Amino acid sequence: MALIIGGIGTTHVPAIGNAIAKGLQQDPYWRPFFAGFDYVHRWLAREKPDAVVVFYNDHGLNFFLDKMPTFAVGACNEYRNEDEGWGIPVSRAAMGDARLSWHIINELVTGEFDITMCQDMMIDHAVTIPLQLMYPSGDWPVKIVPISINTVQHPLPSPARCFNLGRAVGQAIESYAEPLKVAVMGTGGLSHQLDGERAGFINKDFDKLCMDDLAGNPQALTGYSIHELVELSGAQGVELLNWLAMRGAMRGEVTELHRNYHIPISNTAAATMVFGHRHAAKRQAA
Repeated sequence: MALIIGGIGTTHVPAIGNAIAKGLQQDPYWRPFFAGFDYVHRWLAREKPDAVVVFYNDHGLNFFLDKMPTFAVGACNEYRNEDEGWGIPVSRAAMGDARLSWHIINELVTGEFDITMCQDMMIDHAVTIPLQLMYPSGDWPVKIVPISINTVQHPLPSPARCFNLGRAVGQAIESYAEPLKVAVMGTGGLSHQLDGERAGFINKDFDKLCMDDLAGNPQALTGYSIHELVELSGAQGVELLNWLAMRGAMRGEVTELHRNYHIPISNTAAATMVFGHRHAAKRQAA
């Protein structure tokens, strides 16, 4: 059976791609952020996941305001990167695991989640930048299952709905018959607002509360409404929904292994967290 070995939460700010392309990892502005991935690299080298299920939000590459699914799951063996602007170099394609994707899709539909099934899907910086941060050599040795959550066009799914989506995905992964080691990842945020009267808004206190609750009491975050999240974390800070889905996928005992928080990175509160999944370890030992 497939095992969920743990979870990763990270930002996907487009400017990180430029910093990587220009070799600015040791620059004083960037070093506190990139240093937060030193532990991630060691964890990945130790755990060696076969696949990563990525909860993220599409930025107009696959979906736009006229057609915006609440949840969409990729079912491809390859995901091309055709990112949008900023002069970011286009990364190579990421490998997909269509068999795992279709298993998750079937289980979600059986569990009464209405999703969009994508047999042709591209990925933008919300997926490629986290992959490059995880594997800075440029060799991405994992297959991915991208799950897009609408954080753009209202009405947005509630935090509770996204957490329950993660629960259903986690159950689907653990019912998959192949012996895969799977990591789950949520990308985006934390607090930030890129436009309007509150452009540049960052809420450090709320970010810390979210990180604490993600580690110890994620259900507490499901009580917020979308409007409350926007008020507390900024219009784009609702990308916390991706982190909540990631955290919901780990249904057993979860331990916080690492966190890094640095502000600002391009007007964004950049956070990185790693969670160990004790339930998976127990099942492996058995």
